[in-house]
Amino acid sequence: MKLVVGLGNPGKEYENTRHNTGRILVSILEKKLNQNKIKFLTPDTFMNNSGKALVSLIKTKKDFKDLVVIYDDIDLPLGKMKISFNRSSGGHNGLASIIKALKSEEFLRIRIGISPATPKGIVKKPKGEKAVIKFILGEFKKSELEILKKLSKKVTEAVETIFNESKEKAMSLYN
Repeated sequence: MKLVVGLGNPGKEYENTRHNTGRILVSILEKKLNQNKIKFLTPDTFMNNSGKALVSLIKTKKDFKDLVVIYDDIDLPLGKMKISFNRSSGGHNGLASIIKALKSEEFLRIRIGISPATPKGIVKKPKGEKAVIKFILGEFKKSELEILKKLSKKVTEAVETIFNESKEKAMSLYN
């Protein structure tokens, strides 16, 4: 079973927050990739417990090959994405929860940028833990959501390439 997971927090109060970028994109992808071959999941667990939602679904090496996790990345500028495989959590608690629960880093991730950037593309992320938490739990502006919607086309194509061709091809085309 091919599985695309969008990380975020459940509940109305988190709906359009930056930390819910994975959930937002998976809901768009699900409409665009209306296929029986792909299952889409937005866990009902809070971000820091995301791994609990996947333990019963991911059991074999094949399951790992067919898993794509989409989540927010404060180190990337808004509107950019990066596909990675077999990497650490990079300090992202939702990803750390999945790695711990599955006892493996061997799955694909699509990191979605959420930070503002200078005209030259230099990321301007908040400084300090409180500022970071306030930022990631803050709501997207309408214009920022439009940027995410535009990016969803590229994310959709990347997911199709991953599942129909290979992760290597998707990484070479979309990174």
